[in-house]
Amino acid sequence: MLAGCSQAHPAAVPEGDAPTIVSLNPCADAILAEVAMPGQLLAISHYSHNARSTSMDIDAARTFAATGGTVEEIVALDPDIVIGSSFMAPATRAGLERLGIRVETLGIASDVTTSLEQVRWLASLSGNSDRGEMLVARIDAEMADSAWAGAGLPTVLWQPGGIVPGEGALVTQLMEHTGFASHSAARGLQQADYLSLERMLADPPHILLVAGQERAQAHPILDQLTDLRTEQLAPNLLFCGGPTIIRAVERLKGIRREIAS
Repeated sequence: MLAGCSQAHPAAVPEGDAPTIVSLNPCADAILAEVAMPGQLLAISHYSHNARSTSMDIDAARTFAATGGTVEEIVALDPDIVIGSSFMAPATRAGLERLGIRVETLGIASDVTTSLEQVRWLASLSGNSDRGEMLVARIDAEMADSAWAGAGLPTVLWQPGGIVPGEGALVTQLMEHTGFASHSAARGLQQADYLSLERMLADPPHILLVAGQERAQAHPILDQLTDLRTEQLAPNLLFCGGPTIIRAVERLKGIRREIAS
């Protein structure tokens, strides 16, 4: 899920068409669940049925069928379009295309602007541009409400696996937008660099956002750093754009306002 964005999307389905869609991409799942019309989204990825990996409300996700992504499963659903990711197996793509099923790729958005473009593209692809604009408006409104005017607090986001996000990650932009400056980037750490407990203790930030469950991330010695404030951030807020931006920004905004109060 840490792959970069895909290249420019091809022309979408003209307005008025309502193609049926199967999504194999958890980030596309969350967007299509909001912009597709009832019955249009035939299945979503199995990741979205897993509470640990879903980027949408788990109860909402489970109202849709899920697929493991095999050609046999997809063909049985008979979709017009399949939305995959950059990790989609070439053999799966080739098999679907040989059977006349259109396959498109949605990458991971590295910033809000790209995410909004993806929302509009998927909405247009599904023939529901108006629903896409409604989602874009909700994201824009949340971003406007959460903008922090003051200096950013030095913050480390400690992700699953003990890694940190880079400056080109969407979550880094959302942190900066809500008043959190990347302490790890300021210390030279880049995308997916590992941050050890020892390095954390030697040079602690103001705020530690813990999104993993590594042993080091719950070490009791962190509680002894009296100037360090630790907050939890759900891992499923880290990697997808679309409606996930709203949930991520709401959480970050809430933390920032508690600190300021």
